[in-house]
Amino acid sequence: MVGRPVEEPLLTTPVPEPASEVSLARRVLKPRTLASFVIAAGVILFALSRFNLNLGDVLEQMRGANPWYLLAAFAVYYGSFTLRAARWRSLLASADVRPEPGRQLPRLGGFYVIYILSWFVNCLVPAKLGDAYRGYALRQRSGASFSASLGTIFAERLADLVGLGVLLLASGFLVFGRHIPRSISDWLYVGAGLGVLLVVAVLVAFRMRHHLRALVPHRFREAYIRLEEGAFGSFSRLPTLIVLTVVIWLFEGLRFFLVGLSLHAGVSVGAALLVALLVSLLTAVPITPAGLGIVELGTVGTLALLHVGQNTAASMAFLDRIVAYWSVLLVGGLVYLAARWRWR
Repeated sequence: MVGRPVEEPLLTTPVPEPASEVSLARRVLKPRTLASFVIAAGVILFALSRFNLNLGDVLEQMRGANPWYLLAAFAVYYGSFTLRAARWRSLLASADVRPEPGRQLPRLGGFYVIYILSWFVNCLVPAKLGDAYRGYALRQRSGASFSASLGTIFAERLADLVGLGVLLLASGFLVFGRHIPRSISDWLYVGAGLGVLLVVAVLVAFRMRHHLRALVPHRFREAYIRLEEGAFGSFSRLPTLIVLTVVIWLFEGLRFFLVGLSLHAGVSVGAALLVALLVSLLTAVPITPAGLGIVELGTVGTLALLHVGQNTAASMAFLDRIVAYWSVLLVGGLVYLAARWRWR
């Protein structure tokens, strides 16, 4: 097991130097990334025309939002990073991912910073590259195996998807009973089905792990075994993983509920959880950074099915993205610059 780490300043999490990796600026300026932002803009423009929104009314509602509820939404959102950091630290301990001799894994504050930075990367580039950055940052900070760290991140994503699927079904039945609209039920079953398929795939991979290892080219085998051990070893503290995962997803619903309260939108707790989980599923689409554009469209469409006025739904969608996307670009950017400066 991992020993008790020493105290560290909050912003000492190292950020890779440009010489050791393609700089973040170069990654953002790549044609694929720029194209993803163009696609996001196109989706948002489509949403504006599709729902025939009154932009004046949308902006007026956003300006009139209760600032205290919005502050509470920010607090819930950034508080959830503490839970995510604690969960990943627990997974690393479960998988017995150790630092290099003479070095220590970060304390909770250090993991929090790594998470903020990884979310910042996810908001800038598509395909969830922030997850890989998270493993790389931990490797730079502690010397822990990059492959084993990626294994724990895979286990974390599996837990997220299973938890998402279960809570989606529960919230769908809570809001609609047995009469779930087809356009929503399809997504509920997709989320639940993906969770079941991944669990089955992991169980099969575990049973056949020795055969799978033999199929991996020799030069990659050691890294693959570390990734495999990191993934399978992460589930030794299953109760802790389940509790933290459920609470993290409930925080997603609470954040969206508070955004609704700030606008007096009349969205119930169950409905807020349903919408938050559905749009979280959309962020997995690797076309745009953090589902930009796709999430806004999905939020407005789902809220419309819940009989929320289109202008109010758009106000909720845009305010929620200010909390959970645009603020990350600001906060994450400041943390990124501060971490680089402190590391040097």
